Amino acid sequence: MSEQTFLAVDLGASGGRCLAGHFDGARLRIEELHRFDNGPVAAAGVLQWDVLRLWTEIQAGLRIAAQRFGSNVKSIGVDTWGVDFGLLGRGDTLLANPYCYRDPRWPAAYDKALATLGREAIFAQTGVQFMPFNSLYQLLALRTLRSPVLEAATSLLMIPDLFHWLLTGIKANELTNATTTQFYDPTRRAWATELLDSLDLPSGILGPLVEPGTRIGRLTSAVAAETGLRDVDVVLPGTHDTASAVMAVPAAAAHGARPDWCYISSGTWSLMGVELPRPVVTDRCRQLNFTNEGGVGGTTRLLKNITGLWLVQECRRIWAQAGQSHSWDELARLANDAPPLVSLIDPDDPRFVAPANMPETIRDFCRQTGQPVPESPGAVVRAAIDSLALKCRWVLGALEELSASSMAVVHVVGGGTQNRLLCQATSEACGRPVVAGPVEATALGNVMMQALSAGGVGSIGEAREVVRASFPVLTYEPREADRWAEAYGRFVTLCKL
Repeated sequence: MSEQTFLAVDLGASGGRCLAGHFDGARLRIEELHRFDNGPVAAAGVLQWDVLRLWTEIQAGLRIAAQRFGSNVKSIGVDTWGVDFGLLGRGDTLLANPYCYRDPRWPAAYDKALATLGREAIFAQTGVQFMPFNSLYQLLALRTLRSPVLEAATSLLMIPDLFHWLLTGIKANELTNATTTQFYDPTRRAWATELLDSLDLPSGILGPLVEPGTRIGRLTSAVAAETGLRDVDVVLPGTHDTASAVMAVPAAAAHGARPDWCYISSGTWSLMGVELPRPVVTDRCRQLNFTNEGGVGGTTRLLKNITGLWLVQECRRIWAQAGQSHSWDELARLANDAPPLVSLIDPDDPRFVAPANMPETIRDFCRQTGQPVPESPGAVVRAAIDSLALKCRWVLGALEELSASSMAVVHVVGGGTQNRLLCQATSEACGRPVVAGPVEATALGNVMMQALSAGGVGSIGEAREVVRASFPVLTYEPREADRWAEAYGRFVTLCKL
């Protein structure tokens, strides 16, 4: 087949990119067209996303694509993080900038929901892990605060749905992102409207659920005129970025009831899980606080959110503010030179969600738990990386329990694959080979879902074969099992797991 070009818009909490995937039927190559910053904006006491600026940046990326590739562009798809949403009012008016999941208003609503309904009732209807910023608690906070934005809302669109609407004028609630809300029922594969009703939340603002791979329409005439792209389809990828990343895991084995591999989508967050044919909505799953999210091809992603390289990102930011700028490579070198497994933290301790000073918060944790206090940047980063790897070991054991399977290999995809120290530490901690790559998994999964929709590949398995053939991976093997086993015992006690 002649080469076709698919455009992926990949938005993260700290930045966004427009990329082109060029596919000739056997191999895929990726080309970055436009990169831009993102981040929540504090205004009037709340944190919001500047979606109009993001929309301007997206259109700039599409203009570049039109200039370079013209009529060869087949389709476009957008993926983003989960849980956050925008609200439209009458006449499809965007009522406000979407709020950020790190906004401080959500935890009070979380406590209220748990006190009103209890964990058991909420989990039975949703199968989703409990995090104070889930969409359910954001909505409840807006209701409690008598938000005029919520009162005027007629439609709720998750962040990628919002951009797909701007591209096409068509509103669609794509399934993989909808499953992050904690008001989706994975067993019935429908909105959990009874749950919303029990909290006096409006279920009428939710539209029909749409599967990834669906072509929802073409660019509006206004967008076509603005960007120069004509007759281009908009196709829904797995719009939750983890769903797209898992689509691109270069695993040879197909998903099944007894998986033999698991994945870590590694970046600001580390999302560690397995692909299953059906959700695991059990008391044990609830007790371990795992989540069942929608995957591509009708799968369920049974996974755990782990605080990821956010720990290091925030340390780097604080050091830069103090005039001590460190490149990522320099921090990796300093951490590699620091003694391993000296000081450990619980990456998911609430104090690390949004601290004023991450290095000092890490030191305080170590001080309060009677451990050596890491003073140098290398020691601080080493403590964070070792602890992330050890948390992955705990999650691996829980995944094997919940899925009644044994994992032979851990696939790591995403930006974290570039941190070789973290990949080796993960292999050591888990006692499994770690296959790291590709780096651009989210964009690749986005592109390959579009290619699948267009008939360029026949299945998700074939799409993964294309990824394996097109991009290199690195394999890390465990070498110091006894040393890491001893550290894991300390870690479990420290984190009270």
